[in-house]
Amino acid sequence: MEIISFVQGNRRRGPRIFSNFNFRRFDFNRKEKFHTLTYQPFEPGLKTFTPQKVKNFVNVKSIFRMIGNAVTVFFDFLRNNVKTVVFSFVAAIFSAAILFFVLKIVEYKINFTNPLELESESFDIENLNKLMESFALEGVLNVDESGNLLDSDNSSDIAKHFTEPVTFKNYTVRSGDTISGIAKKFGLTNISSLISVNDIGNVRQLAAGQKLKIPSIDGVIYTVKNGDSLNSIVSKYGVSLENLVDVNELSSEILQKGQQLFIPGVGLDKQTLQNAMGDMFKMPISAKFRWSSPYGSRIDPIAGVKSFHTGVDMACPTGTPIYASMSGKVITAGINRVYGNYVIIDHGNGYQTLYAHMSKIIATKGQWVSQGTRIGLVGSTGYSTGPHLHFTVYKNGKLVNPMSVLK
Repeated sequence: MEIISFVQGNRRRGPRIFSNFNFRRFDFNRKEKFHTLTYQPFEPGLKTFTPQKVKNFVNVKSIFRMIGNAVTVFFDFLRNNVKTVVFSFVAAIFSAAILFFVLKIVEYKINFTNPLELESESFDIENLNKLMESFALEGVLNVDESGNLLDSDNSSDIAKHFTEPVTFKNYTVRSGDTISGIAKKFGLTNISSLISVNDIGNVRQLAAGQKLKIPSIDGVIYTVKNGDSLNSIVSKYGVSLENLVDVNELSSEILQKGQQLFIPGVGLDKQTLQNAMGDMFKMPISAKFRWSSPYGSRIDPIAGVKSFHTGVDMACPTGTPIYASMSGKVITAGINRVYGNYVIIDHGNGYQTLYAHMSKIIATKGQWVSQGTRIGLVGSTGYSTGPHLHFTVYKNGKLVNPMSVLK
């Protein structure tokens, strides 16, 4: 109380509780048989206190000192317990690896398809095939694999024109036009001529109002490269030197790099033609997937009998994006007992593709989609026990092995 009164500036002296009491020390006399207590008076002295500023012990120096002490203690601990620390670290890595693989196995079991099993009802596999066939539209393809028109009657008159210079006409594409129809209209026998002259990347993307150059005879454009000569070009394409000179009205045998020549009577190579006609489809799944069922004959997982699988199955987690394998028009988007949520795209030239078992349909009926457009998400709707995409390709109403057109 004396201290408190002083600090607070209170001059009144509080009661001296210990003023009349003497503290005595106890001394033990070891010489006597029985210890006796003697009292020595203790006189407390009055001390004077002056207020002082409290020192701040937290500063930059003290912080660095604490950090340094902590680091020293940590490294001392590591040095003294190096074996324990290494063992604990390895054990933690090993445990994390085991947990990772266990989770991957669980994810695989959950997200990938398993063999289908019938429970109470039988299922006619032939009905499945018929249902699949009913999805395909009867397309008409008027060219063969080399691009030749199937119903052309001008082949006998072509060769005589190879002695005349090639000429070009302009044509504006109309609604309903096809590449084969335009070729036939102008007396050509191979669609390669129109594709090459106009540098058409995809014949299915021809649009009304588009301008085309129509050559007077069949042939392709060739751009001269370094080292080319007339003889090398003639040898490469198997045409006569006279026809090449006459068609291009060449006055010199010297060719310039970048010069364009019209090679009469030849078509595009198969790979280039397939790409231009859209016969090469891209994978409808770009994420990681597993081929769970191939195209063709197999022991059906539903009925346990030999059957024909109409497409390929790509097993992957639910929600994986599904993309249009080729540009075209969505002709059907709905739900079916067998295929669940499905989308069918007509790509023209007799091609249709089916995408089945979707968890969600994104495309809409009548929508035009480009190659790579997202049309839905992988799921397990319909007759399925696990998330996967069933992908089927039809050409002129006939099944096609998807692996023959996918790239």
